Amino acid sequence: MKDMRELVFYCQGEQADLATDALMQAGALSASVEDADLDTPDEQPIYGEPGSDAASYAWQASRILALLADGVDPSQVMQQAQAALPFTLDADWQTREVPDQDWVRLTQSQFGPIEVGDRLLIVPSWHHEEKPETDRVILSLDPGLAFGTGSHPTTHLCLQWLASQMPREAQLLDYGCGSGILAIAARLFGAGDTWAVDIDEQAVESTQYNARVNDVTLNAALPKGLPDGQFDVVVANILSNPLKVLAPMLSKRVKPGGSLVLSGVLERQAQEVAAFYAPWVKLTVWQSLDGWVCLAGQLETESKP
Repeated sequence: MKDMRELVFYCQGEQADLATDALMQAGALSASVEDADLDTPDEQPIYGEPGSDAASYAWQASRILALLADGVDPSQVMQQAQAALPFTLDADWQTREVPDQDWVRLTQSQFGPIEVGDRLLIVPSWHHEEKPETDRVILSLDPGLAFGTGSHPTTHLCLQWLASQMPREAQLLDYGCGSGILAIAARLFGAGDTWAVDIDEQAVESTQYNARVNDVTLNAALPKGLPDGQFDVVVANILSNPLKVLAPMLSKRVKPGGSLVLSGVLERQAQEVAAFYAPWVKLTVWQSLDGWVCLAGQLETESKP
């Protein structure tokens, strides 16, 4: 099989989404966007949030990468894409060869076992044949469509809190469960009755599947399926905007004397998020990692209504 080619050009950040859409319609196999200053001192980290204008989080300059099948004329792809766009595409586009390879194995090689603290090892299924010798709790999890593979700092922070601070047999709610990694880890660490909730039905299905793979029992549901009641531990690893909106509901789900654990919060957002929870629970930074924080606090025995 001949090598495929990749079409490469630059555009203004706010034009990137339209450009990639047009390239896909023109016959590209895939189209992706990256910071034009990637791996330079001028690289620009971006943290988007639900409900935000995507354009406000665009890089100032973007590099577009479009994968073309063997035999596809890049000039024709660019012409067709240009015809669908209200702005002029970069005339200095280039192509580069992409060697044919086993893409599945290549992708898998990027996801090896992940150590979390000194108690947990997250192992993708394709590494199980290696039978790692460890005293750590092993959680089997493959990268998938639902958020949460264990590699992100916010997930690490929540997992470390569960490993070191969660009481055994604690009743736990994981709100915004994604892949179910936090709920499953909690059960492996000794949690009691555990609920995992997400607004995305695919995340609920992913959590149910991952729970079966790890031979743990938990309840996974959409928010409407969560029964009334309070929990010894409520953990939510989402982002600051939804965390602020959910402050009353999440706080009232914590038993008096129970713990509330939040992440998905940047260091600069910590005080603002904590202020939204102040009427119910005093949250402080438990730990920080790579610019992210884990907020935690205990609900007073006699909490406010």
